[in-house]
Amino acid sequence: PLHATLGPEVGGFFADLHRRNGVDLRLGTGVTGFAGDSTVSAVLTDDGEIPADVVVVGIGARPETQLAADAGLAVDDGVLVDAGLRTEDPDVFAAGDVASVWQERYGRRIRVEHWAAATNGGPAAALAMLGREVVHDDLPYFFSDQYDAGMEFTGWFPPGGYDRVVTRGDAEAFHAFWLTGGRVVAGLHVNKWDEGLDAMRELIVSGRTVDPDRLADPAQPPAD
Repeated sequence: PLHATLGPEVGGFFADLHRRNGVDLRLGTGVTGFAGDSTVSAVLTDDGEIPADVVVVGIGARPETQLAADAGLAVDDGVLVDAGLRTEDPDVFAAGDVASVWQERYGRRIRVEHWAAATNGGPAAALAMLGREVVHDDLPYFFSDQYDAGMEFTGWFPPGGYDRVVTRGDAEAFHAFWLTGGRVVAGLHVNKWDEGLDAMRELIVSGRTVDPDRLADPAQPPAD
């Protein structure tokens, strides 16, 4: 779980969390179909059958870009917009998780699949429509509550696009920092609600280099 987003180091924490709570993870197993007539009785996989009474199919979602494409707008895993949420047509704007937004911080467009993208992007697009100078460069964000582990994540990196992960805390409550070139590009906390993400956001936005050993020391403020 979350391996593609968080990498193996922190993704492994959530995999172990699910296993401790009785989940049998069948990673790398392909689903070929379902058994049963009027109701499901098993999931058919390339590694045998798994008995089941209820099946939840979670296969992700694709952005609906056909309307934009039919209108002649550029699309590529979302509707392409600049930092002001404008499409190629200066009178057409896009916001939310359908919009692939130019982020100068990362030197590329990023599409964030979370409702926060709509909550923050909608007002920014409205201001741009009113002629305001808008740079929508909010750090990507998502959260998840799994069993007794509540987490928040901010920042971005491409799959495998980091040098190392630095953690501080213990298995019950910790921070994790993803570093590239000595700089923090993303951060996460698990059950650290008193500290949250503020220091992480400051480190990411500043772009300054950090001392990994100091960052890992819970006795040291992370943003110092």
